Formats: sequence, structure tokens, C-alpha cells
Amino acid sequence: MTTTSIIKAALDVLNTEISGIKLLRRTFDSNFVVAIKELSKLKGRVIITGIGKSGHIANKIASTMSSTGTPAQFCHSNEMSHGDLGILSSKDILMIISNSGNSSELKDVISFSKKNKIKTIGISSNTNSELMQSVHYPLLLPIAKEACAVGKAPTPSTTMTLVLGDALCVALMNFKKFKIAAYQKIHPGGDLVLSLLTVQ
Repeated sequence: MTTTSIIKAALDVLNTEISGIKLLRRTFDSNFVVAIKELSKLKGRVIITGIGKSGHIANKIASTMSSTGTPAQFCHSNEMSHGDLGILSSKDILMIISNSGNSSELKDVISFSKKNKIKTIGISSNTNSELMQSVHYPLLLPIAKEACAVGKAPTPSTTMTLVLGDALCVALMNFKKFKIAAYQKIHPGGDLVLSLLTVQ
């Protein structure tokens, strides 16, 4: 490949990703608003689960949510089927991420949450999936073309999920009026906290 063709390939990915993110506007609907309100009343934790690339995104969302005032924890869906379902309580909200919404690894998690009356948020691009038909608050991802050469590797789909997660975290911060003083308390280390310090 020439330098020009390599740069073109990169720009094609960028443009495809941007197109996917723009489609995400559709997801910010009444279900999103209700999900934020439910998250703001949380007495326990947000347990976020997913498989494969969705699992990696779920881990990041849990980290961001915890650092912005809402206790959250990532739990791998396979591990939940092998005992980690015990982490869930009726005070928690379970967020399940799956682009297809039909991953077999999620069946135990969905079944457990139903039996134990745990409130659930689902993120998927398949409105007719088992996941989206089962959760209390479905957040539908738009279907977007993947940016990879074979059109299968999750690229814009995971980017959209990550942006949706950031939107959930920031909207929740705003709704709960999470202040800089609270942010400082849970960020005692690193350069970030130094930038927040005031001179006495």
C-alpha cells in the first residue's frame, strides 16, 4: 500500500465512525431519560456486564460511572453464570450490553434478574432480541456499517456504545448535581487531582 492509500483507509474509518456516532442521536429518547432517573435513585450499585468487545466497553463505562459519583462494577457474563450472580442484590441496577442482544452467555443473567426482580437496562442494536424484550429500560443502538475491511469486526458499534456510556455518566452527574469537591474526594492521586487543587 502507498502512503496515500494507507491514510485514505484511516480516514475512511474515521468518517464511518463519525457517521455512526451521529446516528446515536436517536437513542437519546424517553427511555434514556427514565434510565437516568432510575440510576439517580440507586441504593446499591450498577452492575454492568457484557461479552467480547461489549465486555471491554462495559468495563470502561463502569469505571467512568464509579469515578463520577455512582458506584458501579463490571462483571463478565460468563463469570456471572459460574457464581458471580451472587454479586447482584435487589438494590442494584443491572446494565447488560450486547450488540446482537441474543448472546447465549446472557441467558442466565437475564433469567436471574427476572426471578429476583432486579431492574435492568439493556443496550443493543436489535430491538427484537431477547435482551431488549426482557429489560425494563431498553436503549436501542442504531444499526451502523462497521468500519473494518470485512464489515464484521465491532468498530462503530462499540464506539457508539462507548459514547452512549459516556452520555449516561455525564447526564447522571448533572442530574445528581455531582460537584467538583466530590470528584476530588475520589481522585486523591495522580496529575488530575493536582489540576483541581486551589492555592491556600
